[in-house]
Amino acid sequence: MDLAAAPSTKALLSPLNALAAAGGRTIAAGQRGHILYSDDGQTWRQAQVPVSSDLTALAFPSAQQGWAVGHEGVILHSADGGVTWNKQLDGRQIAELVSKRYGAAANADDPEAQRLQQEAESLAAQGADKPLLDVWFENEQKGFVVGAFNLILRTEDGGKTWTPWLDRIDNPRGMHLYGIRPAGGSLFIVGEQGLVLKLDAAGQRFQPVALPYEGTLFGLLGNRDMVLVYGLRGNAYRSVDGGASWSKVETHVHAGLTAGTALGDGSLVLVSQAGQILRSRDQGASFAPVKPRRVAPNFAVAPAAGGAIALAGIGGVRVENLQ
Repeated sequence: MDLAAAPSTKALLSPLNALAAAGGRTIAAGQRGHILYSDDGQTWRQAQVPVSSDLTALAFPSAQQGWAVGHEGVILHSADGGVTWNKQLDGRQIAELVSKRYGAAANADDPEAQRLQQEAESLAAQGADKPLLDVWFENEQKGFVVGAFNLILRTEDGGKTWTPWLDRIDNPRGMHLYGIRPAGGSLFIVGEQGLVLKLDAAGQRFQPVALPYEGTLFGLLGNRDMVLVYGLRGNAYRSVDGGASWSKVETHVHAGLTAGTALGDGSLVLVSQAGQILRSRDQGASFAPVKPRRVAPNFAVAPAAGGAIALAGIGGVRVENLQ
């Protein structure tokens, strides 16, 4: 948390876990605090990063403003399109925020208050070890980060301050939260054991959504009319009614689906930990395989120039042409 990422000529070949498009630029992030950026998909430069914690996710609501999150509860911010970064928060500060908000039960007879107090004490006991697993920003001011053991925080001022939302999420078993994205007209969170949560806009609370699957979900994507969740063993489920009902999508893949993205032409792409690439041209109702130029485990995917996609994994970043 306090050691800057070391410059390395091999950073591009190191394990990278996250990708994001920032205008016409592609940003990648991964282990040891490595963040790289490219304007052409070929030439990559290493960013200046104040931590060497492993990074797990990226979000750029605009071409200049972006956030990265990772292990030890680090939240990083960039105001120059990913070239330089500053730390907004880390696991030590998160422990303080959670303890301050929930550390003393307002009503000793309230089971929910007692549960939150116990959760706050558990998070504080973990010290700085608080993996954040995803980040999403509605705009340059409002966003969420989510992570292991039900950890969720909200900002409404571009990350200057963060508020724990443990009291605004129905996840009493403390399941890990792996992904947060808008889809189907709402904001959804997915996680362990088939966990799907949907934000009730009026009550400002994430409430459970029934899903006919109990395996871990790694992410979701969609549009105004549809939400698609995906995860272990190639499982994917689709809803066109805001999560009220779900249909299984036959992916014909048996490896974990680790990441997905929407392309400029409206098609959707899913990738797997076994190196498979799937593309849908019917809003996620069906997927067809795309033959990759090189098969390698995929941890992240993002749109790239010319209708291509950028893929990140164990060996760094590569670009695949889908045409």
